[in-house]
Amino acid sequence: MTFLESLGSPADLRRLDASECDVLAKEIRDYLITTVSGTGGHLGPNLGVVELTMGIHRTFDSPRDTIIFDVGHQTYVHKLLTGRREEFATLRQRDGLSGYPSRSESDHDVVENSHASASLSWADGIAKARQLKGEDDRHVVAVIGDGALTGGMAWEALNTIAADTSTPPRRLVIIVNDNGRSYAPTVGGFAAHLDELRTTSSYERLLTWGKETLRQSGRPGRAAYSAIHGVKRGLKDMVSPPETGMFDELGIKYLGPVDGHDQSSVDKALQLAKQFDGGPIIVHMITQKGHGFDPALNDDADQFHSVGVIDPVTGRSTPSKSTSWTSVFGTEICELAEEREDIVAITAAMLLPVGLAKFAEEFPDRVFDVGIAEQHAVASAAGLSYGGLHPVVCIYSTFLSRAFDQVLMDVALHRQGVTFVLDRAGITGPDGASHHGIWDIAMLRVVPGLRLAAPRDAARLTEELREAVTVSDAPTVVRFPRGSVGADIPALRRLDDGVDILREEPAGSRPHVLIVSVGPFATLAGDVADRLGEQGLSATIIDPRWVLPVPGSVVDLAADHSLVAVIEDGVKIGGVGSQIQHDLRDADSRIGVLELGVPDEFLPQGTRDEILTEVGLDVDTIVADILRALPAEVADRADQSSRRAV
Repeated sequence: MTFLESLGSPADLRRLDASECDVLAKEIRDYLITTVSGTGGHLGPNLGVVELTMGIHRTFDSPRDTIIFDVGHQTYVHKLLTGRREEFATLRQRDGLSGYPSRSESDHDVVENSHASASLSWADGIAKARQLKGEDDRHVVAVIGDGALTGGMAWEALNTIAADTSTPPRRLVIIVNDNGRSYAPTVGGFAAHLDELRTTSSYERLLTWGKETLRQSGRPGRAAYSAIHGVKRGLKDMVSPPETGMFDELGIKYLGPVDGHDQSSVDKALQLAKQFDGGPIIVHMITQKGHGFDPALNDDADQFHSVGVIDPVTGRSTPSKSTSWTSVFGTEICELAEEREDIVAITAAMLLPVGLAKFAEEFPDRVFDVGIAEQHAVASAAGLSYGGLHPVVCIYSTFLSRAFDQVLMDVALHRQGVTFVLDRAGITGPDGASHHGIWDIAMLRVVPGLRLAAPRDAARLTEELREAVTVSDAPTVVRFPRGSVGADIPALRRLDDGVDILREEPAGSRPHVLIVSVGPFATLAGDVADRLGEQGLSATIIDPRWVLPVPGSVVDLAADHSLVAVIEDGVKIGGVGSQIQHDLRDADSRIGVLELGVPDEFLPQGTRDEILTEVGLDVDTIVADILRALPAEVADRADQSSRRAV
């Protein structure tokens, strides 16, 4: 039995000696490489926190001591050490182990965080609660990556934490996991500050400090020796040399930097932090993303931040023969930038995932990576627009919620021409509830003047992106899903307001159902129409292309049908179907609207097809829903017609 196999709880870890911990660390890395290579997931970040996570569980008593990881994708080792090794084969799969902390899995998981920079606020609140309840023997440990510290929310929390002078002091330990990267190398002034702190050890800084103090005081000989080394003996001095810059100025004690891959150093630093009784303390750990796996270390792009299925030896994945939505966007934004010098791109620590790598290579002065700071990204885009440029803000759909205030009050209110490109819109799959991009349409629907496009194929993506960047007096949005883009689906014709007719009955006949296909559901809509045809029901299929505001022709077309069915992969409450129903009501139309979207709930992980089927966005369920929603007389006539045809 290996050491890893023998671990049933963190208590078992504390019985291992230093040499056994070294063996365990290697076993964990080997296990992660083997399992994650088969399931996909966040491999690089977890290879970097093996000794760090072991040290946390050797020092603190989880779940009595609360451990919070920011961002939660670095918790695979934590899961292994808390009794979930046998479930790793199901990682990120339907009904399997989550790729993030999950309360339903374990009492050791507290914050189900996969959006960055929130851990310190959680930790501050939990520590305050413990203090007020008199639980002064329970620690709160927050592990935050240097990339997450680029988010403003983390600094709001640090500002509050530093100002606390309560008695007894709160037991709060902040571990900065500093690997110099989020997805790609961390950007900004804070990253530069951490880099400066890495250049010398705490011991060297302390000696320099002590020598300078003695030089100024003029104390000679043995007294000088004693004074220098006396610096080390005082814990408060040990954790707060003046060279720590901003941390010291904030008033938070600092310990480090510490070699995050040396188990002995990690354990000693965390023991010191645990024993410190002067309030919150920061422990600065230097780690290496992808540590122990050469293919990850040789990957300059993101050091295997998130991988699909790969070869566990070479790290290579099977090349995809299909074209992704992201790559279509990446190519088109470069072509637009060639044509227009005012086009600039902004992203929030996700240059590679949103398809801006080629843009950054060709136009390095026109791309701005602001770190994990979506609010700043959007507000600065408003400024870029005011300055005469047309910014394209590229982020995942799920992260737009973090900057809604800026979309509303900085961009829309000021009528600035900013284009938002939302990757991973709709059902995304294995990353689970927090990463599904299902709220963007409902959220943006209330923004005055905003226009939102949902392309059905690659041709429409390039077309609608070009249309979006021509708008100079309002925000525009182009959203598309994760994964491969299918074949182009040409329209039969296009109406004056841009609505594409994909299928229609011969002139003079009255079709029964108007199917409004939002985004990539045109093929599904066609399959539904075919099945309805077998039931004796005819259907018109349209793609509005620009779904917000709803084009006027959609309301006009509805009048010629008995039912409108809107297929979308956003939440039904406040979605496109909801807006069409509102517009029909304003037009005094009594045509019923069937909203075929996502329920208002947090959806689990799984493949896109699995989840779409579960929420009823499959052919069988949609046809059944339409048949129930049709007026009874229409359904009866269609049924009789169908029987006669048979």
